[in-house]
Amino acid sequence: MEQITATDGTKIHYLRLGKGSPVIFLHGWSASAKDWLPFASALADHHEVICWDARGHGGHAQNPGSSSHIRDMATDLQQLISHHQLDNVLLVGHSMGALTLWQYIQDFGCSKLCGVCIVDQSPRLITDKQWQNGIYGNFDKIANEQFISRLRDNFAEALLQLVANGYNRKSYENYHRNSRGFQQMREHLQTLDSEPLVQCWESLTAADFTGVLPLMDIPALLIYGDESQFYAQAVAEYVRDNISDSELHIYENSDHSPQLFHRERFIWDLQTFARRVSR
Repeated sequence: MEQITATDGTKIHYLRLGKGSPVIFLHGWSASAKDWLPFASALADHHEVICWDARGHGGHAQNPGSSSHIRDMATDLQQLISHHQLDNVLLVGHSMGALTLWQYIQDFGCSKLCGVCIVDQSPRLITDKQWQNGIYGNFDKIANEQFISRLRDNFAEALLQLVANGYNRKSYENYHRNSRGFQQMREHLQTLDSEPLVQCWESLTAADFTGVLPLMDIPALLIYGDESQFYAQAVAEYVRDNISDSELHIYENSDHSPQLFHRERFIWDLQTFARRVSR
């Protein structure tokens, strides 16, 4: 694994493979680079592929007092692109990874990018009377404050309950019967250093990228699950309608990670999109 040192001294770890036009995979909250490796390997024949562990993620020790704010992640991404002198980059972001690429675009623009792939994410997580396209359609400021309190009390269980208590009935049933999948997730989450992740979540839920979408002058591939735990189809349609050059794919029988339910389809769609935008 390679690494760069961020401006605040934080070590940013990443894997790099392949040659060709660059693709950077950005993982979701509490996840890591390894979640993208099967997809990165599939693209490495024709692309230089980078999968990172965002600061506060991947099990890497974090400097005392260092930030895990999404703004710092975007700065790390800019530094990574600059370090390798990359141009015409395709950014692929799932969940928090999509928020990271929106923060990057807000702070640094699109001049280094040729396109983005956004996987099942809303540009604003917290709902209110004017905005229902966030988590569950009704996850307001008070609900988030209560959730953050539960995260600090029992990080693993609070996160699993967030997954279970949304739109996806299967997730609800599997959580309450304590399926093997939820057991494995619980065991993994209990190994994580939770406080940087909680602080990261606070920054994610404070962000609002709705104003970034109309400013994007690069193509966007949008992949959403029709049974996402967190987002109704109206979210996908909102993102599509507010990015001028976008194509939306709704994957059937898929939750918040549609790329896992239709792996070959996702690879095909991403390869096709990458060929289009990297010409």
